[in-house]
Amino acid sequence: MPSVMRSSRAPICRLGGLAAALFCFATPAKAIDEIQVYNAEIAEPGQWTVEQHLNYVANGVQQADHPGGLVPNHSLNGTPEFAYGMTPWWEVGFYAPFALDEFGDFHAQGVKLRTLFVSPEAEKRDFFYGVNFEFSYNSAVFAPTRFGVELRPIVGWRSPDLEFIVNPIVDFAPGQYGSTTLAPAVRLAHSFAKDLAFGFEYYGDYGQIGKGVPLKEQQHALFAVTDFKLGDFDVDFGVGHGFTPGSDRLVFKAIIGYGFPAPKSGEGVPNWLRKLF
Repeated sequence: MPSVMRSSRAPICRLGGLAAALFCFATPAKAIDEIQVYNAEIAEPGQWTVEQHLNYVANGVQQADHPGGLVPNHSLNGTPEFAYGMTPWWEVGFYAPFALDEFGDFHAQGVKLRTLFVSPEAEKRDFFYGVNFEFSYNSAVFAPTRFGVELRPIVGWRSPDLEFIVNPIVDFAPGQYGSTTLAPAVRLAHSFAKDLAFGFEYYGDYGQIGKGVPLKEQQHALFAVTDFKLGDFDVDFGVGHGFTPGSDRLVFKAIIGYGFPAPKSGEGVPNWLRKLF
């Protein structure tokens, strides 16, 4: 999903002050395969989009969070993601995350499917919202349970030069070793031109809901990010720092996205959808 970029002449100090406030009461997603705040923008009806996520843990936790799991330190995590616009307010997507561990061995995560519902034309709204449902089939190296579900609400506010977005994410994994965890994500960004924005994204994981996980075992990280255009491609790049022993200390993330040409109105949309909507 491309980031929103709008022109502005406001001083950068406004962004710094708001970022300090953001750090006091926000949080991110624990999944290292996708470090992203959803902004409710979706593909046009009948349009395909593709994104490639790449995250490198330069200095991270040196033990897995479950037996046989991936050690984050010096791992490269990637996710090719494909999405298709069904209606002006509905998008579906699928992706197959993978990782290279610190020894260069390749690991496939499995497959994830998602369905996203949003307020139409979110990029043009001052207030926008949506919800994403994600269903995953995991390999043992990535999760202690075979299946997982993510609920990601999206709430955002935007002015001509600033945007503030919250994704209060809840992850659910059924089974003996499963749990329900709270892992919100927050974004605050300032646009300096039509296709150039700088900002901060805060990612964390509070652990199992109702368990009272100690702070040192939680994940809390702040990323400095920039979004820009490179020809027809949308690029998001960020550098993150973790603040607790349970967090990766230095992470680089990149997302490269491309939207295939959108069909003319009504073309490419299934007939049954056209009849319904």
